[in-house]
Amino acid sequence: MRATPDPTSPVLDDATALYWLMPLRYFYERRGLQLPVIQFLEPRSVPEPDRSLLVHDRDMTPTLAAYHGSELRLEVLDLERSENYLLRLVILRRKDNLKPVECGAIGIQLDRFPSAARELILAGVVPLGAVLAQENVPHQGAPRGFFEVTADELIAHALGQHKGDVLHGRCNELSFPDGEAFADIVEILPRVP
Repeated sequence: MRATPDPTSPVLDDATALYWLMPLRYFYERRGLQLPVIQFLEPRSVPEPDRSLLVHDRDMTPTLAAYHGSELRLEVLDLERSENYLLRLVILRRKDNLKPVECGAIGIQLDRFPSAARELILAGVVPLGAVLAQENVPHQGAPRGFFEVTADELIAHALGQHKGDVLHGRCNELSFPDGEAFADIVEILPRVP
């Protein structure tokens, strides 16, 4: 994606695509960079094993931990915080060998979290999905869209890939049971050998 979505993507207007990509777009704009080429896909067009890892409404942390057979740790690359809102650019890594399993950007509305969960989120050590599970925070996921992205230098470096590799990801929204959204997430996976 340069400044707008790829016109060959499934029916998706530019404003919606840019809104879905907001957390990632923020960190690119902050660095004076353009987003890499992103093409939104129909869920059935996401190839395996990425489809099994992305096309669902579960949290990514336990999904990736189960797939890789390792607990995950969080590495925060960049963040911006206001009183009740946190934006983070992160890498999720396997705890056993520190290989990256996801690069993500997330915007989190903090005001409704119980204090223990909020403190864990702000500490930036435990992935959000693990915090939600550990603190028994009721929530639901609603993937908005799935995409392929041509890795630029930032994504390639974060995920240990080559610039130009085609990777897959999703835009997801997490909300409380009453429907109030608390997180917008862009998640990108490395290629699985």
